[in-house]
Amino acid sequence: MTEEEKYLERIPMWASKKNSLSDIRKFLGRMGNPDRRMNIIHVAGTNGKGSVCAYLTSVLNQAGYDTAAFVSPHLICVRERFLHGSEAAKERDFVRAFAKVRKLARVMEAEGYARPTYFEFLFYMFMDMADGWRPDFVILETGMGGLLDTTNVIEGPILTVVTSISMDHMQYLGNTLEEIAAQKAGILKGGVPVVWDDTCPESSRVIRRTAEILGCPMYPVSGENLQLLGREKGMIRAALKWEDGVRTMEIGSYADYQMINAGLAVRAVQVMEKDRHLTISGNAVEEGIRTSFWPGRMEEILPEVFLDGAHNEGGVRALADTIARMQREDKRPAVLMFGAAGDKEYVRMIGILCGRVNVSRVIATGMHTGRSADAASLEAEFRRKLSCPVEGFATVREAWNRLMETKGNGPAFIAGSLYLAGEVKELLEIERQGICQEEKESEET
Repeated sequence: MTEEEKYLERIPMWASKKNSLSDIRKFLGRMGNPDRRMNIIHVAGTNGKGSVCAYLTSVLNQAGYDTAAFVSPHLICVRERFLHGSEAAKERDFVRAFAKVRKLARVMEAEGYARPTYFEFLFYMFMDMADGWRPDFVILETGMGGLLDTTNVIEGPILTVVTSISMDHMQYLGNTLEEIAAQKAGILKGGVPVVWDDTCPESSRVIRRTAEILGCPMYPVSGENLQLLGREKGMIRAALKWEDGVRTMEIGSYADYQMINAGLAVRAVQVMEKDRHLTISGNAVEEGIRTSFWPGRMEEILPEVFLDGAHNEGGVRALADTIARMQREDKRPAVLMFGAAGDKEYVRMIGILCGRVNVSRVIATGMHTGRSADAASLEAEFRRKLSCPVEGFATVREAWNRLMETKGNGPAFIAGSLYLAGEVKELLEIERQGICQEEKESEET
């Protein structure tokens, strides 16, 4: 871990107070108001934000446009949050932006401003990096909410996108879908087009009402716009239907929920084509969707071992629906490895999985983060719901080793937290590097 990364990891210990949006705007002003030089696509939602950002990036890159994207969270390395094209920021850009933000933060702290929080610091770093890259388009993902989110200080987005909304972060965003949707819809700006996931009536009513008040051109995407044409291994063929025609494409995923995310991205591109007079060929759209990759979202990390970052009720419900569909076609029960943050509604998540998925074995695990739910609590909850073997392990490494020992003939699914997804990816990378080293030593002997 670099010195910059160590500094960032220490921020939560001494910067717990979030600055006001006015203060964040002043910080950007001292940076030279970089957002005013950018064509920003602002993306909010509960689930699917990262996937939509990845699809948008891939399509625009295929069409020959340069992009920068600010996404979260990272799975292994913090530089994953800052994307230039489809690649993480280079070390030199990361270090330069870090030094610039830390220097300005110290000046402003001396003037009485609060220290930037972790997310604020990263946002400032991204804005500095993107300003230097001078991309054609900036894709900006919100953090937790929308209305009061750090990223919502931007003044002139060219488009806003709102993905699927479900119950998550209720202690901050509200206790109903309507309240949470109102927070997410807070990114809408007067007269700026909005594309949104129109599959939930409660949240759609809020977004539509907000858009009407602000005079935003509206582009809802629902099941009526999507038609499943077929599936092959790791690929979904779908038709996206609009008033101006039908577009057929291949989505490189096992997950049914990616159809709506791909549809949101394609609709967003169509709106930009019309409003910004872009030239984006049908081939660029189709190839961009087909080749797009977003790690930790129904990712097949080993043959028949799938990693999914589902970590709230909506995400787990979508994952369970995909697994249940796969099992209707395959008939084999699944091994489930599950870890969750203690502040998430993991009892509901476990209930959804147990009610919809044919499970042959459960491996519950704790995680390295201090937010982790206790493995014993997860194990006990699964035992209350299932009669199959259930085991609990304190660490992800122990759980992973047990998964590899007991996977058997059926598929295995790892879910419950993005922290878990990140730890599993790190273990795989360590194992891969170990294998490469063994092969190198073998060649040299």
